[in-house]
Amino acid sequence: MLLGGLQKHSLIDYPGKVSCVCFVLGCNFSCPYCHNPDLVRKNVARLSLVDEDGLYSFLQARRGFLDGVVVSGGEPTLNRELTSLCERIKAIGYPVKLDTNGSRPEVIQGLIEKSLVDYIAVDIKTDSMRYPLLIKSGYDPADLLATVRMVMQWGGEYEFRTTCVKPLVDESAIAEIAGMIQGASLYALQRFRRSELLHPEFFRNLEPAWKEEEMMSLKSIAEPWVKRCILR
Repeated sequence: MLLGGLQKHSLIDYPGKVSCVCFVLGCNFSCPYCHNPDLVRKNVARLSLVDEDGLYSFLQARRGFLDGVVVSGGEPTLNRELTSLCERIKAIGYPVKLDTNGSRPEVIQGLIEKSLVDYIAVDIKTDSMRYPLLIKSGYDPADLLATVRMVMQWGGEYEFRTTCVKPLVDESAIAEIAGMIQGASLYALQRFRRSELLHPEFFRNLEPAWKEEEMMSLKSIAEPWVKRCILR
């Protein structure tokens, strides 16, 4: 596998652990606010590519300094070599956190069954019924719902998270998502931070960020439905 990049040190991507972050190329969604457009488009000329041998050498050298490895993207579950990547990381002795959009429940199920993931973070973009219009044309939200059920029944550590960006996310979207993940251990509402975007034209003449008091209002909608809701 050729990785789209490696963040060698992070204090925020794996809760409670000092981690590194591996970025897998490619994505099956087209979220307009995506801040990793080069990964989505596989624009290798603009990426700092890392091969697997380089990753494994780095992980061996950092034993005792890092507590875990985050496999992110793009969308990692699209890559056929994801299982072998996680196997090698686990063999070196690191727990693995998977960042996923939840669109391929069968792949996630395979990783769970083989005990190749220790933490799963599922990005829920908006109200599931808005996906075909705003995220991916023709997408069947049943796959996302299957992932949500599977992760909640898994027994391992997990979180659901939503980047709060207008007009994709509003009060009604948060209410629908919160109902869908009712009883979840953690739901993180993430602040939108303007950076390089996949489709900046989508936000022309719009202010996509929610104000802080508005974020608190969104949090108050979600809180009754889950065990813990945080702003991030």
